[in-house]
Amino acid sequence: MEIYIGADYRGFERKNQLLKYLSTTENEVVDVGAYSYHEGDDFNDPAITVARNVRENHGSRGILICDSAHGVTMQANRFKGVRAAHCSTEESAKLAREHDDANILCMSAHFLSEEEMQKIIKVFLETNFTNLERRVRRINRLDEREDYD
Repeated sequence: MEIYIGADYRGFERKNQLLKYLSTTENEVVDVGAYSYHEGDDFNDPAITVARNVRENHGSRGILICDSAHGVTMQANRFKGVRAAHCSTEESAKLAREHDDANILCMSAHFLSEEEMQKIIKVFLETNFTNLERRVRRINRLDEREDYD
């Protein structure tokens, strides 16, 4: 599976730590930045890049890290077909995959340790979607939009 990982300056160090962990898995990992620490850079850039890659590469997953994980989650979810979930526990990652077929995992560099993130990632990558009709119906409704002029 392809995994796209990105972070802003607040998640930069944690992303680099997690790249080492992800290199031990059987997945193809693509680092989309940030590639260097630039205090005050925008969380939007890595979130947009990860969301676009996950949307365009069926079956891939994404991982986004910023200070709280709120901003990257909001940004990624603006893309049709993207289901970004802010997870802070292994159980929340399991439910995001099983119930909502989440394809991007968003985590907080401020509130989670490297070890906690590794455990959450492991569950996120190993858990399959439970393909029930009601869950598919609900997921399909996520892409319903109102037109804003």
